Amino acid sequence: MSDETILIRLQADLTTAMKAKDADTLSTLRMLKAALMEAKTKKPKDASLSADEEIELLQRYVKKRRETIEEMRKIGREDLVVKEEQEIAVTQRFLPQAVSEDELRRIVREAVASTGATTAKDMGKVIGAVMGKVKGRAEGNVVSRLVKEALQGS
Repeated sequence: MSDETILIRLQADLTTAMKAKDADTLSTLRMLKAALMEAKTKKPKDASLSADEEIELLQRYVKKRRETIEEMRKIGREDLVVKEEQEIAVTQRFLPQAVSEDELRRIVREAVASTGATTAKDMGKVIGAVMGKVKGRAEGNVVSRLVKEALQGS
């Protein structure tokens, strides 16, 4: 990603969506902008959000959308699932490229080796090391699952 903030890119996409009269994308972009602006107002007066804070906020938004999809499927509302998936797709345009599962497995193996983890009790150390390396490019639940697999296999 370039030096421009997510908020600047979001504003540009908002303008494009308005001109294209893309109501669904526009709605999602407005929600994202509102979330970023709200987080920014919680900081001291002249402080702005760091790139990591912006990414973390968008990741939380995607996680909420995924949880909503899960709930909608449980109650049989597939019509609402499509809308949530569209929101995730729009949001992911602003997130860094995700690490592939194979690459993540390699990083997990390295972290297990470097931390000397051998049992499930060491999971926290390994997850912390992996999350530090992938910074916003992998979801915590996927990392947790892969670490658990790696520690059970060793």
